[in-house]
Amino acid sequence: MKRHILKTRPVLALAAAMLAAGSLAPAPAQAEGEIIKVRIMSSDLAATIAQGAVHTCREKGYQASAVVLDRAGNMIAAQRDTLASRHTLEIAERKAGLVVMSGTDSGDMRKNREDIRPELNQMQGIIVMDGGVQIRVAGSLVGAVGVSGAPGGDIDAECARGGIDKVRDILDFAD
Repeated sequence: MKRHILKTRPVLALAAAMLAAGSLAPAPAQAEGEIIKVRIMSSDLAATIAQGAVHTCREKGYQASAVVLDRAGNMIAAQRDTLASRHTLEIAERKAGLVVMSGTDSGDMRKNREDIRPELNQMQGIIVMDGGVQIRVAGSLVGAVGVSGAPGGDIDAECARGGIDKVRDILDFAD
């Protein structure tokens, strides 16, 4: 039986370089023997964050989309404002994907790793642009929200933070 070998060397080299540079921060988890405790956000919480982000952009006069991913990069919630382009959903999801992959806000990742931006933009599910923000509970990454549609990633990031602020009390007091 022949074994099929995937050509993963470039991706592995990229991941190793990012780890060595310290840009991939592992999420804290408590281990007890062979069982690992993790924090997972509910779909209701994710929907509130997405809606809050879209409303924050709307209050600024922009039509945008917001996508919330869980800690594994799976979509939990998405919302597109009435006049936002359909493409904003994909871009928002890819911005959040970069956050999940890197463990840092997408704007920080863009600034800190401009040297590998072209390679990262070739990876499926991520894009190196401002507008993706971490969602953390007690220091653990539980997901990310990406926003797209405002005239600039810095404004997208403000809208994403606005969505997170709608549930700040829940995040701050979760155990």
